[in-house]
Amino acid sequence: MWGALLRRGGRGAGGLRRLASSGPPWSQVVSEAEKIVGYPTSFMSLRCLLSDELSNIAMQVRKLVGTKHPLLDTARQRSLAEITELIHTAFLVHRGIVNIGELKSCDGPLKDMQFGNKMAVLSGDFLLANACTSLAQLQNTKVVELISSAIGDLVQGIYYENSKSSEENCLTDDIGISTWKEQVYLSHSALLAKSCQAAMELAKHSAEIQDMAFQYGRHMSMSHKLHSDLQPFIKECSSDTLSFSLNSAPVVLHQEFLGREAWIKQIREAQGKGNIMDYKKLREAIKAGKGVTSAIDLCRCHGNRALAALEHFPPSEARAALANIVCAVTRFP
Repeated sequence: MWGALLRRGGRGAGGLRRLASSGPPWSQVVSEAEKIVGYPTSFMSLRCLLSDELSNIAMQVRKLVGTKHPLLDTARQRSLAEITELIHTAFLVHRGIVNIGELKSCDGPLKDMQFGNKMAVLSGDFLLANACTSLAQLQNTKVVELISSAIGDLVQGIYYENSKSSEENCLTDDIGISTWKEQVYLSHSALLAKSCQAAMELAKHSAEIQDMAFQYGRHMSMSHKLHSDLQPFIKECSSDTLSFSLNSAPVVLHQEFLGREAWIKQIREAQGKGNIMDYKKLREAIKAGKGVTSAIDLCRCHGNRALAALEHFPPSEARAALANIVCAVTRFP
């Protein structure tokens, strides 16, 4: 959807408002953006992808390959959006693979869990193979290179996520916010950023506009990840037992301010009998520090950089929709 909206713009001037403290919620701005694009892209239906009707339409559109009919360009933009969604879904499915060695008896029969893992691998591979096939059919070398490199980034990002320290006393990664940004770019931002850039390449925009589309996708997705990481610390009605990642942005920033040794001490103080973590106690300790406010500032910083990239596109409904999306992920109570 991001690429489809960006493709409606070109180079131009016009100011954008900076981040406001209030605005429509995420679901509303996405719904409004989908209306501009003309179809929902926030969820890809496998039934739709595999339907005979859609396959027939695709076969008819292929007859236009080699012509200059504008419908072909429109079909290739939509195809890129579907490819991006397929790749994203494939990796989500792969992430659903469970560690058999950590299973408990209450999780279910071992053979069923093993079967579920096999299905996750096969279905994820199937989606990824379909995405790669469709990518080749776009017949654009630069677009293929961009999306292929994004797949490589995703794999590397997931590797970083899964390569945690195996030391018993090391519950969190000893990383700073700069390393956190690098890992988040690989596992979350690269696919969206490079898809936005690829959309501009398909639309035959200049290298400058392609770079601005890349910057928008990168900084918007970083803001989205920061917003997601902040939720356990800013929700008013959070459950006392609500867990959160000890490698999320507010925690990483909290550790930077506090120091590694003092942070490990806080973790141990929050652990009860049987090493069960008291997330309420730990959350309050983090909220009392500077990590949460710093993460909010960083989220808004990336949001402003995304808006700055949008200023290279002329004023339009599409640009306004993309700006509203940024505002939605940088708005806090």
